[in-house]
Amino acid sequence: MTLTVTCAVLLAALTHASWNALAHHLKDQLLSFTLISGGGALIGLLALPFVPLPHAGAWPYLLVSAALHVAYMLLLMRSFTLGDFGQMYPIARGTAPLVVTVLAAVFVHEMPGAWQTAGVAVACAGLVGVALWGLRGSRPDWPAILAALATGLTIAGYTVVDGMGVRASGSSFGYIAWLMLLEGLAIPAYAVYRRRSRLAAELGPFAARGLLGAALSVTAYGLVLWAQTRAPLAPIAALRESSIIVGAAIGAVFFKERFGAPRIAAAGLLVVGIGLMLRAG
Repeated sequence: MTLTVTCAVLLAALTHASWNALAHHLKDQLLSFTLISGGGALIGLLALPFVPLPHAGAWPYLLVSAALHVAYMLLLMRSFTLGDFGQMYPIARGTAPLVVTVLAAVFVHEMPGAWQTAGVAVACAGLVGVALWGLRGSRPDWPAILAALATGLTIAGYTVVDGMGVRASGSSFGYIAWLMLLEGLAIPAYAVYRRRSRLAAELGPFAARGLLGAALSVTAYGLVLWAQTRAPLAPIAALRESSIIVGAAIGAVFFKERFGAPRIAAAGLLVVGIGLMLRAG
């Protein structure tokens, strides 16, 4: 992983945590994700005249990825409804890197080296620490935790699918534009079905925030897709999940969710893991 790729993935981590925080802040999750998904679809539509059409071999990946992204959005909505942002976000994101490492080895034949394996393992340990701290002394909210874990599995799935698809597309910009358009239509369509004529009035007060979230979402994943054309999938997936440090900090500062020394120590473990992965690059 070059310095440019590393910086791109870290920027993606920052923007990803930011749009997730915007989504969580709006308590009506259907409205929140309608604005973010619909805004992403609009950005994708506006970009189509200016980007190359993906090669034919990329379209099966695009269709599967769009379905996985819709499942991811629905599960993320459920997670944010049931649990705290500072815990649900790390669990969802922290599940993905280890699964991506396995899937990349099986389907893309990207076998991790010793440093990369150690880095992913240490980073995942840090992610788990950030995610699970706060359960001690209280009863775990298993429905929320299971929803977040399922969200992480969909993240791992679309990460590997998109890693193969964007490499087959001939253009990362064309791939991301079509992906945003295809995945962004489902939740707004469902919202129209559920809210009908009152939807427009409900969306109005939050439109600016939703469009900002959509722009951050497109930027975050566009950077990741570009990076996946230039480096192996597993270290990108793990480095990208440094976003959970940002997410935990947002939860502590803006949502008044506790962070504390144990989470700081777990975050430090994550930094060590990232350092090992970068050594592998």
